Amino acid sequence: MAEILKPDKNGIEKAVNILKKGGVVAFPTETVYGLGANGFNPVAVAKIFEIKNRPFFDPIILHIAEKDYIKILWKKIDERAEKLIEKFWPGPLSIILPKTEIVPYIVTGGLETVAVRMPSHPVALEIIKMAGFPIAAPSANLFGKLSPTEAEHVQRQIGEKIEIIIDGGKCPVGIESTVIDLTTEKSVILRPGGIPKEDIEKVIGKVEIIEKSEKILSPGQLPFHYSPKTPLKILRNWNEIKENEKAGLLAFKEAKFKEKFKCVEILSPKGDLLEAASNFFSLLHKLDNMGLDIIYAEPVPEKGLGIAIMDRLRKAETKKYK
Repeated sequence: MAEILKPDKNGIEKAVNILKKGGVVAFPTETVYGLGANGFNPVAVAKIFEIKNRPFFDPIILHIAEKDYIKILWKKIDERAEKLIEKFWPGPLSIILPKTEIVPYIVTGGLETVAVRMPSHPVALEIIKMAGFPIAAPSANLFGKLSPTEAEHVQRQIGEKIEIIIDGGKCPVGIESTVIDLTTEKSVILRPGGIPKEDIEKVIGKVEIIEKSEKILSPGQLPFHYSPKTPLKILRNWNEIKENEKAGLLAFKEAKFKEKFKCVEILSPKGDLLEAASNFFSLLHKLDNMGLDIIYAEPVPEKGLGIAIMDRLRKAETKKYK
């Protein structure tokens, strides 16, 4: 079972040594915990796919600690990218542009483009800086399952498959990065996330959100993703709840009809979408471990970070309940 280490000098040095030897480690970012490997080492990156049971056609985001690194990862950097980097890096925004030859195709799922971001979590930045190379790091979970926002979430899902987990506490953003594709004249969000569309549009103008694509161009684009073990249904009508179910509720800001549920978790009592996003995966993990028959999830307003939360809920919803 993986050793959980503090994010002190000893823990970070141990993580970096494993990465330099072609190993894989779990570490915190501001979004969710990442499962990291040397982004320039195809064999190391392959271990990520093996540990997660992740399809090889699903691209992985490269994480950097210094903005200048984009010059060796991207063939060209347009004005939109420069503006977004200036405004949102370090932070939960991943940008897709044409890759250079140095980026292995295993990272990009065979595509000629690569997603890059600079995380703002101090532990993530320190590990990347000390390693001296970009770190390929999807979420540190089994493919398609709930993303981890605490070290114990990682331990529970993949602790038997990795050596160490650096425990940086609860991830403050709590939902994955926004992924934006700038490879054409259109600015396209492929995955809603930690930076709302509205904030991006203030910087570079009109942005589209693509819900479906013929090819998988970004992490999180598959139709079923972020799923708990317990069946999940988005609660569209309160009359849908059955009398004899052992049900849990993931509510937005208040718990209606509490008597109908074995347990209730509230994303944000004050209706704050930022707080709701930071609690989203953590509370789903909690409900998923309650031995329930079903989890009902109340929709949240589809604005700002609410767009990202609803994207995750739709992909987590059990197919037969759609």
